[in-house]
Amino acid sequence: MRQAKISRNTKETEIELELNIDGTGKASIDTGIGFFDHMLTLLAKHGLFDLTVKCRGDLEVDQHHSVEDVGIALGQAFHQAIGNKEGINRYASVTIPMDESLSTVTVDISGRPYLVYRVEGLKDKVGNFDTELVEEFFQGFTNNAKINLHIQLAYGRNTHHCIESIFKGFGRALDQASLLNPRIQGVPSTKGLL
Repeated sequence: MRQAKISRNTKETEIELELNIDGTGKASIDTGIGFFDHMLTLLAKHGLFDLTVKCRGDLEVDQHHSVEDVGIALGQAFHQAIGNKEGINRYASVTIPMDESLSTVTVDISGRPYLVYRVEGLKDKVGNFDTELVEEFFQGFTNNAKINLHIQLAYGRNTHHCIESIFKGFGRALDQASLLNPRIQGVPSTKGLL
């Protein structure tokens, strides 16, 4: 089973996280940030990951540490769970509509962290959620999962829909890239290492 458990405790957050890459989309999320919980639940559902997240953060300061640190912990869990990467598809690109919004998420499980985040026009808040933290989440994930991730919002008017499109697309792209492919022998790289 490709799964991992991560405990991350700092002066700003306490996180317990479990990830099963080969799950069915079951999620139990509690970060104290309602919109973020919703997005993580969508990620798990559409990525078919089993995901449990319990985060207690310094929300009296703001949401930044909680969102970023969950991204870090989830990235660490993914990196641990994916193992040596033998037999995986490695690449995936998914375009997801959400009503009037459309985004494309492209993943390379390359071993080289790099984020391209081209998302413009979001309102500052969805409810009490700071939308600038979406990029912080994906930066934390990318750096610690050691993947190459490109996120592009083509268009959209409703900020909730735009972000939802991105998280659904991320779940599906990460699932497709991490799937085991019986036609792939060893690591999918001419270098022999990812």
